[in-house]
Amino acid sequence: MSDIIFLLVILGITFITGTIIEKRHFENIRKREIALIRKPIVNFGAKTWHTNKKIKKIELVTGECVISGDYFKNFVASLKNFFGGRLTTFESVLDRGRREAVLRMREKARGANFIINARIESVMINETYGKESVPQCAIIAYGTAITYE
Repeated sequence: MSDIIFLLVILGITFITGTIIEKRHFENIRKREIALIRKPIVNFGAKTWHTNKKIKKIELVTGECVISGDYFKNFVASLKNFFGGRLTTFESVLDRGRREAVLRMREKARGANFIINARIESVMINETYGKESVPQCAIIAYGTAITYE
């Protein structure tokens, strides 16, 4: 009985701390997104892009992020994985990771007028759900930053 109570206490602690950390990260992301609201990202082919302006600089900009869930999300995902269904517990983690990677890319392109052909890719670093591991996802956003004279 004491083992079950201990497990519930640990799950409660990880739920509370994970929720607080996630909320703070989302608040930080929202503030940074507002600061970069005027930095457009455009996804179209080079054939449709015409301008009379002289280009000063073209560079590849990237933003990388490695993110993982907490042990509570891991526990809930293990239960859902056992019974089957959608693993919604990790959707907020992936949303945070994608938004963070795009923000880092946009922050690296601060002096540029805009970013074209932006792409986002992700890969699972640790797919095991053992006692000692939590799944981790690496996300990279990259594009071409264009700066006019």
